[in-house]
Amino acid sequence: TAVGFGMDPDLQIDIITELDLVNTTLGVTQVSGLHNASKAFLFQDTEREIHAAPHVSEKLIQLFRNKSEFTFLATLQQKASTSGVILSIQELEHSYFELESSGLRDEIRYHYRSNGRTRTEVFPYRLADGQWHKIAVSLSASHLLLHVDCNRIYERVIDPPETNLTPESNLWLGQRNRKHGFFKGVIQDVKVIFIPNGYIIQCPNLNRTCPTCSDFLSLVQGIMDLQELLAKMTAKLNYAETRLSQLEDCHCEKTCQVNGLIYRDKDSWVEDDHCRNCTCKSGVVECRRMSCPPLECPPDALPVHVESQCCKVCKAKCIYGGKVLAEGQRVLSKSCRECRNGVLVKVTESCPPLNCSEKDHILPENQCCSVCRGHNFCAEGHRCGENSECKNWNTKATCECKNGYLSVQGDSAYCE
Repeated sequence: TAVGFGMDPDLQIDIITELDLVNTTLGVTQVSGLHNASKAFLFQDTEREIHAAPHVSEKLIQLFRNKSEFTFLATLQQKASTSGVILSIQELEHSYFELESSGLRDEIRYHYRSNGRTRTEVFPYRLADGQWHKIAVSLSASHLLLHVDCNRIYERVIDPPETNLTPESNLWLGQRNRKHGFFKGVIQDVKVIFIPNGYIIQCPNLNRTCPTCSDFLSLVQGIMDLQELLAKMTAKLNYAETRLSQLEDCHCEKTCQVNGLIYRDKDSWVEDDHCRNCTCKSGVVECRRMSCPPLECPPDALPVHVESQCCKVCKAKCIYGGKVLAEGQRVLSKSCRECRNGVLVKVTESCPPLNCSEKDHILPENQCCSVCRGHNFCAEGHRCGENSECKNWNTKATCECKNGYLSVQGDSAYCE
């Protein structure tokens, strides 16, 4: 029947088959049942130990832990006016699942554990009447259904049963434990089914309920999980929007990289090599020559360039034979003299030898040593600005502004 309904064999346990009951099992005798499609056994009024092997208990424990709904099915003929346990899943003295039929009170009792305490549900019904009955107890979360002979007898909402069975749990058939609850009568087709609406296996013509209580609780839990996820995502979105609003207030600036150094937007610095003030403007370097104040020297001084200074300074001038000499300029008389702080000082330096004929010797302006005709005065380090270039003449070098540039304050060394 189970195969006909597409039942997964891994989701059911055939108790009589798994217990491997035979005619020689102490306390039971194989007899004819309600039908001949499966074995039926008479449970006799004597001490017996009909319980599952460890591998069966392990499979049962795993199924109970992983599934939230199951159905216990059995076909039985209980001796009239007797009481006994049909099936019991025990751990020491605690019953996780126990179905008991009392012929003394005409009751079917379901014993279970919830929140660490033993609970009992009582259903008034006379099962111990010596007749054949089909019984199905279905649990879906906290929803319990009791079917007898394919009739829905009771439907209740109970406290959620514990299904997290301990490894010491074991299954007993026809008794509570070794000493108590002995069932008297015939039992056939005992199964535990771990699917929704498991009673359909026993009574295929019954209507199914959709969704089951377990399905509904799963939907509710899913909605609660989605609500929690939505709340977290909303919080993250609010945080992200706050950060974005802060970023919108930020100014994304472009930097400038000069000689391995990085300058932020609007940073300024001085380039001493070119005597320029530079500024980073939106990633572009803009430089302007350092502006020198107008220089008005006294009558006894001249404006001259001094090493490591961009602007000319006034230095005392020297006069020799009607010729005006600026600071550092030289004159050749009987010996070489150089103008220093307004005084001609004798220079003792010797002149280097020349590799040219004497007729090609030329004396540069304001110098004492001759050079060969065509000498490169610019190579001696004559200083010109970046917008001017050095030009060689016969006796000296001068700075000239590049095409499109004009001299600054009449000095062609610096042009704009």
